[in-house]
Amino acid sequence: MSKFVFFDLDGTLTDPGLGITNSVMYALSTYGIVETDREKLYPFIGPPLVDSFEKYYGFPHEKGLEAVKRFQTYFSRQGIFENQLYEGIPALLSDLKAAGYQLVLATSKPEEFALRILEHFSIRSYFCAVSGATMDEVSRFKKEDVIAHAMGLVGALPEACTMVGDREYDILGGKKFGMKTVGVLYGYGSREELEKAGADALCTTVEDCRKALFS
Repeated sequence: MSKFVFFDLDGTLTDPGLGITNSVMYALSTYGIVETDREKLYPFIGPPLVDSFEKYYGFPHEKGLEAVKRFQTYFSRQGIFENQLYEGIPALLSDLKAAGYQLVLATSKPEEFALRILEHFSIRSYFCAVSGATMDEVSRFKKEDVIAHAMGLVGALPEACTMVGDREYDILGGKKFGMKTVGVLYGYGSREELEKAGADALCTTVEDCRKALFS
């Protein structure tokens, strides 16, 4: 039976802090909101954007959807490339694939953007399937929906899958389907957050993640 490793994108494969926070700042500025504390915007990294605009800035749902479109205006133009791969990620992906693992991307980022990022960093070829949110963040945007779509694409059984992510949404999404879950602490989620979500393993570095996946 094939073994599958499902990766989140932000905070697991790439460090997206600059691009996402710049895009959030741009979207907020169109409403006259000036936010200068970048770290205050880190909670936007990982979960669906519409939920974050509602939760952290009190936007009604329709306004939140509008803010997402304004976010995408900046992100699609330049924010998409204001990130970088974590050191050691290309080697990890290459070694996993060489060992026979099927790699799948399952991200709450719009699928169109995720594909462009994978191509930009020359890691698209490692993945047998890519599942992301729909651009409207309506028909498919919650992590569990993205994971379910990804499982359908590759015909994976939960017991053969491991979900790797840096936020509680990744861990809870994987556990909903009975997957093994690995939380990475080099991303944007805290140890407390990942432990509370019930991650089966916690990894401080990419090398730790490698050991967890190959164990």
